[in-house]
Amino acid sequence: MNDADTEAQRSILVVAHAHRADTVAAAERVVAALRAAGARPVLALDDGEELVQAGSSLADVAVLGIDVPVTEIELAIVLGGDGTILRAAELVRDGSAPVLGINMGHVGFLAEIERDDMDEAVRRVIAREYEVEDRMALQVRVKDTADSVIYETWALNEATVEKASRERLLEVVVEIDGRPLSTFGCDGMVVSTPTGSTAYNFSAGGPVIWPTVEAIAVVPLSAHALFAKPLVVGPEHSVAIEVLERTNGTGILWCDGRRSHDLPPGARVVVRRSDRPVRLARLHPAQFTDRLVRKFRLPVEGWRGPAAITGVMPTQRPAKDAATAVDVEIDVVGSEVAP
Repeated sequence: MNDADTEAQRSILVVAHAHRADTVAAAERVVAALRAAGARPVLALDDGEELVQAGSSLADVAVLGIDVPVTEIELAIVLGGDGTILRAAELVRDGSAPVLGINMGHVGFLAEIERDDMDEAVRRVIAREYEVEDRMALQVRVKDTADSVIYETWALNEATVEKASRERLLEVVVEIDGRPLSTFGCDGMVVSTPTGSTAYNFSAGGPVIWPTVEAIAVVPLSAHALFAKPLVVGPEHSVAIEVLERTNGTGILWCDGRRSHDLPPGARVVVRRSDRPVRLARLHPAQFTDRLVRKFRLPVEGWRGPAAITGVMPTQRPAKDAATAVDVEIDVVGSEVAP
């Protein structure tokens, strides 16, 4: 088997929607570049149909789950904002492919690069010039009043328990490691990873969790209680939100704004760290502080630190093992992701 035959077996998933003309053009460009390099581009079924309807020339591209199983996907290239990246993570969840985001949106916290660097990104993917970083995900289970699991899913950003009716309060009890913490009425509860700490968690007044801190944030939404402050617990802890039976209404569980399940009174949502992280492909090391400043457009005028004096930004600490290292910085999914 020659090198070309070997490379033809490399399957790269391209995730893009057809809602914008520039994204359709970008998808055609990436697919052409992958084919020119001898790799096999793959599209999700819905994406392929939408792109063809939008006038693209991608009707002959292999389809995920039909022509190519997810276990054969080497990497997913995502063209879009944070919502599209979350969808890509869902598509490859049953495999081991990392996700590389090319930002076609506005905020793009999770994207690795901007659209202007698209050709260079494809080149580096083909050359395997990227590192893989594991992101903590959440395991989410819903139990009924008999303590039986009736629904199970996962989340990269957050699991949110919300009221189903605007005019009703949700009566909940918060539990940590099997022990009750407090009961109160609220609009809902957000249980977030560090990745999602600048998304719904941030909007609800929760803390920005630095990427080097493995933790779970628990944030009430408009709670009617004195002790209803954001909490940060270690990743080994279990968090449960129970919808009390005295609640005059129902709740709903949302995970990453993509997967939902109705919560009748008595339902119990148990959240803990998943044993399966989400894998992200990284091309460039970056300081987490710099990403926050850039994405939130934070004012830093007047700073007199070392870079302001020397004109040289501090370098990252070296990785312990260059062969298996990942970037020190872990960025976060932005608040443009909505249910």
